[in-house]
Amino acid sequence: MANFPLRLPSAPLRSSVIGAVIACFILLLGLTPAVASWTMSGADYIRRSVIYFAAAAVLIVGFAGAHHPHPRFGAANTITLIRVALVASMAGLLGETPDSRTASLAVAIVIIVAALDGVDGWLARRGGQSSAFGARFDMETDAALILILSILVSQHGKAGAWVIACGLMRYAFVACGWLLPWMARPLRSTIRGKSVAIAQFIGLAAALSPLVPVPVSPVVAAITLSLLTWSFAVDIAWLKRQGAERTRPA
Repeated sequence: MANFPLRLPSAPLRSSVIGAVIACFILLLGLTPAVASWTMSGADYIRRSVIYFAAAAVLIVGFAGAHHPHPRFGAANTITLIRVALVASMAGLLGETPDSRTASLAVAIVIIVAALDGVDGWLARRGGQSSAFGARFDMETDAALILILSILVSQHGKAGAWVIACGLMRYAFVACGWLLPWMARPLRSTIRGKSVAIAQFIGLAAALSPLVPVPVSPVVAAITLSLLTWSFAVDIAWLKRQGAERTRPA
């Protein structure tokens, strides 16, 4: 959430956010031992997952204080926070010995996180609590998931290190916005952008899946990266045209 300052929330919102964080932390503490047992990971896996979630929670509390427009955190943002806890549980798998169990579990987590992705938006619209904060929170959660998933695809030898570009492209785009002001302007919401984001989940999860053999998985990953590259190129071209129109003399 670059360019978004941090601020401690007001008392009612702070209580609501911290309550949601504690609930999701308890969920994570219940989930990670089961994951560790299934994947035969050690205590380091649980420790890494908790650290990742704790770091995310600190940022969420700070950004909510500065940008959340409602007095309560809300059901939609709580669902997104559950997604963050699940993403943290998957991030804890980074560095674990690659095997089919770990890959299968990561794919299962992706499916759950992707399914919940539609729930939080629906709840926000239904409850009249849609906000720029919620949309950004949702987008950054998706970006973190894609980055972690792309690293796992490479870690498991299902594609070369180039596949990590799927996860880094979003952050490179944000970094370019710091250097080029016209790239920092808000993007329009399009069906194409949403479809490509879903394609990232599907493509990278398929590449990681033990059901997709290595001769096929790099092809799937390459198609996924190509789609994302095309989508970012379209967005950059649109932003450049918008910047040119703003600076054109009347």
